[in-house]
Amino acid sequence: MERRRSRGYRGEVVYIYAFDVALGMQDLPISHLLGQTVTEFGIGQDKRSPREFSFYKPQMVKLPVQERVGPTGLVKVYRTIKLLPLGAVSITVRLPFEVDDLLHLVQFHDLEFEDGSLHREVRHLAEQVVDELKTYYIKPHLPLVEEEAYTIFCLESPLVDEEGKIISAESWFKLHRREIAAVLTQEKDPSVLSDQEAEESTSMYLSYYKDDLVVVDWDAALIVDDPAEFDESIYIFELANLQLSELEAYDRILDETLEQAYDDLSGKSLRSRRAILRDLKELRIDLTRFSDELQNITKFFGDWHLARVYERIARRFHLNEWHAAIDDKLRTLDSLYHLAAQEQDTRTMVWLETAIVVLFVLDVIIILLGVHI
Repeated sequence: MERRRSRGYRGEVVYIYAFDVALGMQDLPISHLLGQTVTEFGIGQDKRSPREFSFYKPQMVKLPVQERVGPTGLVKVYRTIKLLPLGAVSITVRLPFEVDDLLHLVQFHDLEFEDGSLHREVRHLAEQVVDELKTYYIKPHLPLVEEEAYTIFCLESPLVDEEGKIISAESWFKLHRREIAAVLTQEKDPSVLSDQEAEESTSMYLSYYKDDLVVVDWDAALIVDDPAEFDESIYIFELANLQLSELEAYDRILDETLEQAYDDLSGKSLRSRRAILRDLKELRIDLTRFSDELQNITKFFGDWHLARVYERIARRFHLNEWHAAIDDKLRTLDSLYHLAAQEQDTRTMVWLETAIVVLFVLDVIIILLGVHI
């Protein structure tokens, strides 16, 4: 007998915010944060994962569940904070929903509650985290720089067609591609989108089983899956979003450092060469540590479904281009460091040679004058 179910969609909207809050974080145990117990994050292993399943496990806290008035009425709000050693904080906010039409999800973009915006609340929450953990952070950034935000629409599978018959996630995707594009691009009317935009914004999609689907766009994504499987895909998005935030932060640091280095080496600055070398050396060490820690949080990816999800996200976020740009600036920084070191060595040699000449002249003068010591 053919299975049927009522039309409509159930699931949750997940808002991800990544903050670069400090240069780093001390490796010290944290027992409580904002009145809640700090635990280790974990996700369960599923049938798509390899047997040797390992991944980075940050410290995290779950805040008390709130009840707020959202776009569709009273809704429960679930908030989680994750702490990463490279001076980053990730905050996720999850809201369950049940809607009759896919386009009703557009209203969940830029979420507003009855008493203010979610963005403002999350930013205030991040400021509270930094204030409470300021003794743990190395050179905290205050005020906080702009965060990286991302929205994920998670739909419970299985899905149905117009007649209520259960269909595969990929078939549903082909039937509703334009509506999905509208949800991801925050357009209430799908007809205003060109064919090119509708196809491009949904071009990075993949499906593993008949009942699952992931569609990745620049500012938002859509996941179709069993609710028990949501967490692992959400975590991949969260890590990629953190990577983007940290890469942008260190790109800014490199730009500022290179500009200062150019001024220093061109003689526009009164700083000594010794101070310049010290600062460049410290930054090189910090960036090496940053690179190692950034690799550590994503080294669990292998030849499996989540690796494919991550690859799509990385392409949308242009993470490889960010890495390449930073590598180029690091090479420039290394060149400037070696140039400054060479100039310092040359100055030292000139002073030594001058001192030798002076001592030689003094010795000759002493001999000529017949002075004996």
